[in-house]
Amino acid sequence: MKLGMIAPSHDESGIAKVASLGLKWIEFDINADDISYFNAEEIKKSLDSHGVKTGAIGRWGRPRIENGGGINAKEQKDEFELIDICKKLGCPYYIAGVNYVEGLSLYENYTAAIKYLGSLKERCGGEVKLITYNCGWNNYIDKPAAWDIVNAHLGIGIKFDPSHSINAGRDYIGEAVRYGGKVGHIHLKGTINYGGEHFDDPPAGLDSVNWGMLLSIFQKHGYDGMLSIEPHSATWRDELGERGLKYTVDYFRAMPFITE
Repeated sequence: MKLGMIAPSHDESGIAKVASLGLKWIEFDINADDISYFNAEEIKKSLDSHGVKTGAIGRWGRPRIENGGGINAKEQKDEFELIDICKKLGCPYYIAGVNYVEGLSLYENYTAAIKYLGSLKERCGGEVKLITYNCGWNNYIDKPAAWDIVNAHLGIGIKFDPSHSINAGRDYIGEAVRYGGKVGHIHLKGTINYGGEHFDDPPAGLDSVNWGMLLSIFQKHGYDGMLSIEPHSATWRDELGERGLKYTVDYFRAMPFITE
């Protein structure tokens, strides 16, 4: 397994920050309406100069399906461009989701999702693998019911973050056991829930996720992808956040799963 981090910024300084932590892998999450700022040539130069490789590029929360069930052409065009950037950077995974449209039946929503994600898979060709994120941010392809239909039909994988399963009241260990062989990318984001309510997202390793058990399950599945650190707490900021980030890096570095 390869330890890395979500880029704190999409420029040379963000890549340098990841490298300064001794990490060789980075993830870029490009969620803005305008993606033209993300210059693949400049990013590639910075990656090469710092010895960092791209493990995944993703796009969260976007309105891919329009109210009538048709494809949002602007979003599709942007995602085609991001998939092409994956190819330029040698990035193995592109992460996407699909919004649920109220007023359409579940069948119509699944049909629209399959059509849209199918177009992304076709754009990926054999160079990039398409996976869907298990976060509910304008996305319903985030749980077993959808994976069994949409992902299974298209033959695409899953980006797994145990905190989303926990916060949605699902069994993250059970999901890892059942779907671990379909997972291509993992987020390391801590979470604490109490009494059925979400409390905070401290650094991974200082939270309630049983990371040792979880990664042992993925080891059994033969997972050899990226483990992407995601600092996410409003509590852990500034100096405290830096200490927490270093703790997470050291915590996972000490595990026998990590090879890079």
